[in-house]
Amino acid sequence: MSNDNGTSANTDPLTIFMPSGRRSRVSEGTTLLDAARSMGVEIESICGGKLTCGKCKVKVEDGNFQKHGITSASANVSEKSDEEQALLDRMNSGDYRLSCVACVSGDVLVTVPEESRAKKQVIRKSATERAIDVNPAIRQVYIEVDKPALGEHRGDWGRVQAALKEQWDMDVTEIDIHTLRKLQPILRKGKWTATATVWHEKELIAIDPGYVDATYGLAVDIGSTTVAAYLCDLRTGEIKATESMMNPQVTYGEDLMSRVSYAMMNDDGLDKMHDSIISTLNKVASRAAKEAGIRVSQIHDAVFVGNTTMVHILMGVSPVELGGAPFALANRDAMDVKARDMGLNLHKAAYVHVLPSEAGHVGADNVGVLVAEELDKQDDKVLIVDIGTNGEIALGNIDTMFSASSPTGPAFEGAQIAYGMRAAPGAIERVRIDPVTKEPTFKVIGEDRFSNEWDLSTEAALDAQTNQLAAGICGSGIIEAIAELFLAGIINGSGQFRKDTGSDRVRFGEKTGMYVLATADQTTTGAEILVTQDDVRAIQLGKAALYSGAKLLMNHAGIETVDRVLLAGAFGSYIDPKYAMVLGLIPDCALDKVYAVGNAAGDGARITLLDKTKRPYAQELAHTIRYIETAVDPSFQDIFVSAIHIPNKIDPYPHLADILPQQTEEADTDESAGRGGRRRKRRRSTTS
Repeated sequence: MSNDNGTSANTDPLTIFMPSGRRSRVSEGTTLLDAARSMGVEIESICGGKLTCGKCKVKVEDGNFQKHGITSASANVSEKSDEEQALLDRMNSGDYRLSCVACVSGDVLVTVPEESRAKKQVIRKSATERAIDVNPAIRQVYIEVDKPALGEHRGDWGRVQAALKEQWDMDVTEIDIHTLRKLQPILRKGKWTATATVWHEKELIAIDPGYVDATYGLAVDIGSTTVAAYLCDLRTGEIKATESMMNPQVTYGEDLMSRVSYAMMNDDGLDKMHDSIISTLNKVASRAAKEAGIRVSQIHDAVFVGNTTMVHILMGVSPVELGGAPFALANRDAMDVKARDMGLNLHKAAYVHVLPSEAGHVGADNVGVLVAEELDKQDDKVLIVDIGTNGEIALGNIDTMFSASSPTGPAFEGAQIAYGMRAAPGAIERVRIDPVTKEPTFKVIGEDRFSNEWDLSTEAALDAQTNQLAAGICGSGIIEAIAELFLAGIINGSGQFRKDTGSDRVRFGEKTGMYVLATADQTTTGAEILVTQDDVRAIQLGKAALYSGAKLLMNHAGIETVDRVLLAGAFGSYIDPKYAMVLGLIPDCALDKVYAVGNAAGDGARITLLDKTKRPYAQELAHTIRYIETAVDPSFQDIFVSAIHIPNKIDPYPHLADILPQQTEEADTDESAGRGGRRRKRRRSTTS
């Protein structure tokens, strides 16, 4: 039996760290901190294992994690000492362990919380500047209320209703129970003047004595990998704070189907995933409020978007029906739910508006994109691609709209890549390979210079460079690496490493090739960083799934080309359009017509937060767009097989004619030729 590194046979415990996904077998008795460091997972530790700082806390998960091939148990690490327990109790972290003293004794899956990570993930989900009409669902008005008098029996709530009608022409018929409980003392404290906070001009959700001018809303994009929140002033529309965090559900599965499976296979799976996202939402809300200098209780409204699986888990609804045909949703339409009923620590009476979904695997996040980009108002034929673990695609214009989802998998986030990592300092994010020498240069997050400008010649220079050395490859880095390998002639259109490159960077094992992207002296671990044949294949499969979804929509729309391609989402915002097209991730288009639109899903949430008229508009879009089920489309498989090729085996890329190489490749003629051992060479142009 071989270990995970393939070096020697052993039965040492398997240790996996999330969210990085790094894994290895380590000797029994190894501390989790040492195990993490051996894998290049950096955990904060200031006191050096003296049990004083508490910075190295981690969570040892319990359960069967089928996606990761491990059954983890908190009992598979050494027991807590009284000293460790006392420190954890002081930090209100009783469910955690301190990695500097917790020793491995069996298989474990360990979650490193954000506050314990030495290198925090860079989450690129900033808001985009957009012209938004500020007309929120929340309205704050100042009122003067009649005092009670003998013989007049309306009650204080009735007098408030009368003041709202007479002074603001608002027919407010409902009052939240928490507001009712505070109504009388507040009216008397304000000497019968008050500021009423009204939701959709029908429910009084808050009342304050005298004049108050402070109401805020929270727009949140709940992604499979990241959660991005925007705290907005509901009077001015100004973004007061932006906060983002990793979605902790990656521990239970990096892609949507893994999370569906986790809910299906574990009795408490749904509860664990639900509790983790609610906890994260409370954290981002609290942090945003603190940054803006307000109380979290001043957040009176919220709008959430997310894919259908994320929305189901958010609402505490099992997503298992989304795991197979006919992919039935619990609810397709928009929802308004009291934040407190969801366990969210906003204002006691605040509402959360969840945008509608389109179909089984195209959710509220895609509707948010449609709202932000107003696809139904475009004259051009526009393709919108939101690239993530679940790729969501929309195509259309003023005449018609189509949508689809593609299970691209987590490779674009750096997962399932041998040396992959999330976008954090030290991650290789840009790659260039000289087509003649086959030598690479690269740039890591946190360092402005490319690797060929680094000075590693002396001990002092090396010490100064330590924090900028390469730790792994993130999504944009692996995309550029594979595209550059193809452009440099190191891999062919089939994605196979060529044996005739003449470069020492290209190596071959028993069956497959690999490329040395970073040498040992350029990395934080002192080990080479490689791009393997499996890495290439993982990206090929992911890009083929995304392209196939786009191509299916084009076929249904009866078009062969698109006028514009919009790249949405965190990954889409950072990928170079040229490399996306060289790889065959998107259809051919003029490069100057391919551009990023930022976190359009989050922008859609912000737009509907600030302009209540966009909520019925979102509902209309969700019901108007035509959803194409890629999984059952008879042409999907043929399109997918052709799209595995770089950039594509059949479809032309005329806009890349001056970029793509002409090359000769070896390929099996067909399955029978493979069985008979007969091969033939065929010459083909990758631009044809």
